[in-house]
Amino acid sequence: MIQRADAELPSVSERRSGYSAADFNISPLIAFYEVTRACNLLCKHCRAEAQPHRHPLELDTGMSRRLLDTLAGFPKPPMLVLTGGDPIKRPDVFDLVEHAVGLGLKTAMTPSATKLVTTEAVVRLKTAGLHRLAVSLDGASAERHDSFRGVPGSFQRTLEIMRDARAAHLPMQINTTISRHNFDQIDEMAHLLVGHGIVMWSVFFLVPTGRGLAEQRIAPWEYEIAFEKLYEHSLIQPYQIKTTEAPHFRRFMLERSGWKPGRENEKSGQTLPGMVGTNDGRGVMFISHIGEIYPSGFMPILCGTFPKDSPVDVYQNSPLFKSLRDPNQIKGKCGFCRYREICGGSRARAYALTGDPLESEPDCVHVSLRSTRSGALC
Repeated sequence: MIQRADAELPSVSERRSGYSAADFNISPLIAFYEVTRACNLLCKHCRAEAQPHRHPLELDTGMSRRLLDTLAGFPKPPMLVLTGGDPIKRPDVFDLVEHAVGLGLKTAMTPSATKLVTTEAVVRLKTAGLHRLAVSLDGASAERHDSFRGVPGSFQRTLEIMRDARAAHLPMQINTTISRHNFDQIDEMAHLLVGHGIVMWSVFFLVPTGRGLAEQRIAPWEYEIAFEKLYEHSLIQPYQIKTTEAPHFRRFMLERSGWKPGRENEKSGQTLPGMVGTNDGRGVMFISHIGEIYPSGFMPILCGTFPKDSPVDVYQNSPLFKSLRDPNQIKGKCGFCRYREICGGSRARAYALTGDPLESEPDCVHVSLRSTRSGALC
C-alpha cells in the first residue's frame, strides 16, 4: 500500500474530514508559529539562524495567546506547529500548548534535542494535550548527525527523547534534512527508525536560506534516487513517509502508482488518497517570533506583521499568497507541467535560487511533454 507523501507536517488523514485543496483559498492546512529563535544547537542548515538567547521583541505570553486566538478563527482552523529555534526554551510553552488545544487547534511541536527536553517535559507536553512531538535525526550515526547539528551528544539525546515520547504515549515524528552530508545514508536512517514506534518520517530537502547554503543541497538527478529510496521504504516500513520542500515527490509517487494526468483527473482534483498539494503559501503559512507573517519559514518575503495585520486576512488576501495559490502564475517548465496542480515545484527553492517565487523549481529534472494549459507540445 502506498503511504501518504504530502509536503509539510502532519498527515492529511488527521485533518478534519472534507478538507480539500479548494479550502486553501480561505484556510491553511498548517500554520507554523516560531515561538522563539533561541536555541542551544548550532545546526549548519538552520533556517532561523538561531541564537543562544530570546529576542527582546519576541511576542510575549499575552500576545502569543492572542495570535493563537486569531489562528483558531480561520474558517477551517489549521493544524498548529510550534517551532523555533527551540520552543522548549520558552518557559510558557506548556501554557501555550494548553491554550491552543483549548481553542480546538491540533498542536504539534518541534523542540531541539537538548537536555531541556527532559522526561518530565515530555510528560508535561502530553498532559497539556500536545498531539505530536517531532525531533530531528540527520544521520545514521552519532558522528554524522552530531557534525551536522554542531553539538556532540545530540544524536543520543534524539534517541532518548524518542524513548521518552513512546513511554508517555505521545506520537513521535522524526524530521530529517537531506543534503550532501547524508544523501548516502537514506536507507540506513530508514532502517534505524524501525522499532522506535514513530508515526512518521518527514524528509526535508534543503532550501538554501538562513545558514543553509546552496552548495549543501543535492543535485537535481539525485532527488530521483532519493525519491526511489523513499518510495520503496514507504511500501515496507511501519511508519508513514512524507517530504517537505520536495513537492515533486508527489509526481514521482503518482507515476509509480500508475496514475495518469488527464482532463478528468485534473477537473476532479483526483490524486492519491491524502495528497492535496500543499506548498509555500498554499495550505501553509508561517509566523515568526516577532509576529512577521510569511508564506513559509523557507520563503522570507514579509507579507504582514501581527498584531497590526491579521494572519487570516494576510493568508486570504495578500497578493503574494494569492499568486502562490494560483498555478496559472507559475513560470517556466513548472507552469507548463502536467503536475503543476498537485506539485508546482518548491516555491521557496525557486525564490532562494532565482529571486522569483514563481519561477521553475531548480531541482527537478522532469519535463512534461504536453502543456496542461494549451494542450500543445512543449
